[in-house]
Amino acid sequence: KNLTGSLKELGFKEVPQEPCVMLNGGVVVFFYVDDIVFCYRKQEKEKTKGLIHELQKEYQMNVLGELKWFLGIHVLRDRRDRKLWLSQEAFIEKIANQYEIDLTGRLPDTPMAESELLPSPTIAERPSVMRYQKKMGSLLYAAVTTRPDIAFAVSRLARFNQNPSDEHQRAADRVIQFLYNTRSRAIGYGGDSGEEGARAFVCASDASFADNSVDRKSSQGYIMTLFGGPIAWRANKQDTVTTSSTEAELLALSQTAKEAIFLSRLFKAMTLRLNEPLVIDCDNTQTLRLITEDSAKLTTKLRHVDIHQHWLRQEYAQRRVLFRWKATKEMIADGLTKALQRQKFESFVKMIGMVDIRERLKAEKRAEVLREELLSRKESDPETEIRVTH
Repeated sequence: KNLTGSLKELGFKEVPQEPCVMLNGGVVVFFYVDDIVFCYRKQEKEKTKGLIHELQKEYQMNVLGELKWFLGIHVLRDRRDRKLWLSQEAFIEKIANQYEIDLTGRLPDTPMAESELLPSPTIAERPSVMRYQKKMGSLLYAAVTTRPDIAFAVSRLARFNQNPSDEHQRAADRVIQFLYNTRSRAIGYGGDSGEEGARAFVCASDASFADNSVDRKSSQGYIMTLFGGPIAWRANKQDTVTTSSTEAELLALSQTAKEAIFLSRLFKAMTLRLNEPLVIDCDNTQTLRLITEDSAKLTTKLRHVDIHQHWLRQEYAQRRVLFRWKATKEMIADGLTKALQRQKFESFVKMIGMVDIRERLKAEKRAEVLREELLSRKESDPETEIRVTH
């Protein structure tokens, strides 16, 4: 609140949807605790410098230059091709060493086996529980920041936090092994979309009916991509039991629509105009009929399903949200509702805009080593002139 007050005095305005994002003309500032990032175009550089200088009068601040790291996320850019990548390679290497994961031999190509994990029949000892919960905390951070490809696996494993078995421990280790094997994988934004008339903002919703054999609840998930890369995703178990795949898809679609409407409002508040309708992809034709056709009606005794159905019909009737059928093999949310075979999983990873940037990360490390070496020379010989470019 104190920092927000100071920024308001400098002319910044809060974004209603995100209290830690503020705007001042073309300058965007966002912060998490004491990590603050200013985003601006070249023509706003002097204005931004002045704003930072005013903040420095009130707070002790270190200006770190161009954004490279934020909350353990490595930010890489290619300004010429107008591309940006977010990677957590260093964080993944850290947790693999921290939990002493076996990294010898062939590492897994997918984060999770297709067989279902069941609750433990025995009571786990306290040290085992603590170790499992620490692993899950680390995995959850990766899953919600830059690695949507492990979101389903982590969602499943998190259900056993209170009483993990040795099988659950091995499954968690497998996810870390998979992360280490694909640690150079990043989410990317920008560049040429490749398709004529491709949408900038893509939303997809999916559900897997009654796939949890213990309570017969369904899994659901959504993912939203902007300019080619994922910006929001979720994989979770539905709160209640549904009686058909149509009902399960309907609840998943309702969750997705709420998040999509929220994000579209956030875009407008941040002056991002996409000039395209809000469309959500779904692979269940019966669910889409219930929402888009006047004559179609779902008869159900589940009150919450009935409410979600009518809310979605209302939003569609007023054209706030549109819906589109998408074949399952083209559904980008498919990997958030089930464990996939290797080929399908690789297709899912490609569809959601994750890319391998191994060579770019190596080049970045080489440049960092060279930079440190030149700076040490500068300290020993102040007359040395240093100029480092990418």
